[in-house]
Amino acid sequence: MNRFPEELRRKINQRKEDSSFRNLSTMPSGVDFVSNDYLGFSKKVSICNTANEILAQNAFRNGSTGARLLSGNHPLHECVENQLAKYHQAEAALLFNSGYDANIGLFSAILQKGATILYDELIHASIRDGIRLSNAKAFKFKHNCLEDLYKKRNKVSGPVYIAVESVYSMDGDSAPLKELVDFSLENNGFLIVDEAHSNGVFGQNGSGMLQDLHLEQKVFARVHTFGKALGCHGAAVFGSKELKEYLVNFSRSFIYTTAASLHSVAIISAAYQELPTSKEREALEQNIHFFKEEILRNKLQHLFVESESAIQCCLISGNQKVKSIALALQKKGYQLKPILSPTVPKGKERLRFCLHSYNIKEEIAEVLGLLATFV
Repeated sequence: MNRFPEELRRKINQRKEDSSFRNLSTMPSGVDFVSNDYLGFSKKVSICNTANEILAQNAFRNGSTGARLLSGNHPLHECVENQLAKYHQAEAALLFNSGYDANIGLFSAILQKGATILYDELIHASIRDGIRLSNAKAFKFKHNCLEDLYKKRNKVSGPVYIAVESVYSMDGDSAPLKELVDFSLENNGFLIVDEAHSNGVFGQNGSGMLQDLHLEQKVFARVHTFGKALGCHGAAVFGSKELKEYLVNFSRSFIYTTAASLHSVAIISAAYQELPTSKEREALEQNIHFFKEEILRNKLQHLFVESESAIQCCLISGNQKVKSIALALQKKGYQLKPILSPTVPKGKERLRFCLHSYNIKEEIAEVLGLLATFV
């Protein structure tokens, strides 16, 4: 039997005592209110068929064989980066193996000694980790609070970067992007926006919230991930050609990792070909609207965070309480997960509903009716 350090065992036991211990489990059968597959693209056969056609046109390899700066760069990588840059109206795009890799690589590389990063207090863990790996000074500001951001800006000098999400993954609410863009331009700041949960959902062709607001040319960098509404895997950083050149030279999570397989890249390309004419986006929009109507009908609005996105969160304080309500709903055939502290602050535990194009109104009405009887 392998030895295990006692201090690590104590940390595991503490999680069990706090009702915050995590276990891996496969997705059980039932109505899906838990996955990030907002448009159902992960199961769409036409995307698979298109990807197979793309692979048939390229010299197929099961793996990429190395990092892109060694043997792993294939013409398909560059072709899809050009496709993505055009779709998102950027000078350039750089593929990463995941959204986590993209944020780690972007923030750790660009934040130099003497610079300051101001970030929303609810920013994703991947951005926080990227900041920790950098040499910059870092200060958080109150969630979506421009006044607090202004105060923090006035206390620092040198290059200033600002990090936000267009849609926040734990609350589902949106950043005041117009005001943040104005602020960054007026204060000589470099705004970075993570569009993970708006990509594929917002905008006329699912291109995200910044493009929907015609602000994409006014930010320093955007991060779009493909594991949510696009139903595949990977991410890309969008910005200037200079930014791409810089990341190729200095982003460690890009330089020191095996390139994405051609299969992964082909799926991304196929999903983007499907997105502009997708009927699923309209179906998702209708389901979000109906879900919010049902919140009001069941008099649950005091528990839900205001959100226009596919993420709808019901605040239920206490790990044990939110877990028990989640279990009761799971036993009724509704799959959703409780979000526990320390993932969210203590007292802000929640049920996180992820809505999809393939949810039907009867499912939405019943799950919120059941929830109303439990809370």
